Amino acid sequence: MLDLLVRQARLPDGRGPVDIGVSGDKIVVIAPHIDTQAQEEIDAAGRLVSPPFTDPHFHMDATLSLGLPRLNVSGTLLEGIALWGELKPLLTPEAVMERALRYCDLAVSQGLLSIRSHVDVCDDSLTAVEALIEVRKQVAPYIDLQLVAFPQDGLYRSATAEANLLRALDMGVDVVGGIPHFERTMADGARSVTRLCEIAAERGLMLDLHCDESDDPMSRHVETLAYEATRLGLGNRVVASHVTAMHSYDNYYATKLIPLIAESGMHVVPNPLINITLQGRSDTYPRRRGLTRVPELRAAGVNVAFGQDCTMDPWYSLGSADMLEVAHMGVHAVPMTSREAMSWAFQSVTQNGAMAMGLPDPTIREGGPASMVVLQARDPIEAVRMKATRLAVIKHGKVLARTSPRLAALALPGRPETLDPADYAPVAED
Repeated sequence: MLDLLVRQARLPDGRGPVDIGVSGDKIVVIAPHIDTQAQEEIDAAGRLVSPPFTDPHFHMDATLSLGLPRLNVSGTLLEGIALWGELKPLLTPEAVMERALRYCDLAVSQGLLSIRSHVDVCDDSLTAVEALIEVRKQVAPYIDLQLVAFPQDGLYRSATAEANLLRALDMGVDVVGGIPHFERTMADGARSVTRLCEIAAERGLMLDLHCDESDDPMSRHVETLAYEATRLGLGNRVVASHVTAMHSYDNYYATKLIPLIAESGMHVVPNPLINITLQGRSDTYPRRRGLTRVPELRAAGVNVAFGQDCTMDPWYSLGSADMLEVAHMGVHAVPMTSREAMSWAFQSVTQNGAMAMGLPDPTIREGGPASMVVLQARDPIEAVRMKATRLAVIKHGKVLARTSPRLAALALPGRPETLDPADYAPVAED
């Protein structure tokens, strides 16, 4: 007898309907029909069953803190950083944990089961670090939470940042972080990239830098990061996050830079919601979109994964832990509306995010992890378009959350009384 059987599922690669049989925490069989009983069954009814969603860039220490101690009146990145500086002395471990755990509950309901969170280490008490290490332990059964030691005020701009970063890593934080463009000078920024790469190499850790989150075409720290990743053999352990300045580089420089990024083996994580909100603020018209060069990076073979960055905090007053919203916004902002590109946008918030985080391949396959989401859609494009309801969320073979299908009531002569969006979603051939 199987532990779990998901019947009549459509898979992101176009297969289906198929049945998915689970034993323990593994998928043991995928077939057109499985004539076996299971302790629990879910009827997907021809809907999409996908890997769980992943968010490779988030700030859980600040999440759900909107309005504390005041609102970001201008809505800008710099005021958000200043506001976070006002909030940090007021943080307590209990408050950080309470907000983070509430966010994790929301994430599970959205099928978001892997999150990489940056945590500020420029507070000498390391209050947020201590709190999120405890949160990581508590949510381990249902969320893969990675923590990044993030010197928000700059590795060299903040007097104790490097010492605090090393302390945080000694406490068990997973990833080395940084923000070179926030240092006092370009030279200090480049120097910080080198130092952070060397720390990651010495400790055998992953590295994830906020890199060139700016409209400045002369902010080019991602070039130094690509060089150091290659020199030190860090390869796919490295993530360059944001890299929004790339939208302002001249094309000649971009054609030199992008092959260097590809050669290094690093990943790139743009954050569509926050990038198009915070960038281009000093522009009149034409106004830049604020997102990095996603199609060009993809064409060069770079793994690109969309992140969410913020939810209701000093930088972003919106957000809902919905990675389909992130993909949806990415489709519009890049823009990328070919069917191939829209399908890729779905992959960017599932498999690509897992790859950037160094996690096992979450693809629905025999022998793969029994973690998946049943969506009220027929295919990945429809899921992005509708920001589809999560009907069931499964982790390691256990059902964590269920939601009833979203139905719209109709009162039209000769028409059905209710409408299930998935039933009216044509499955187009690519």
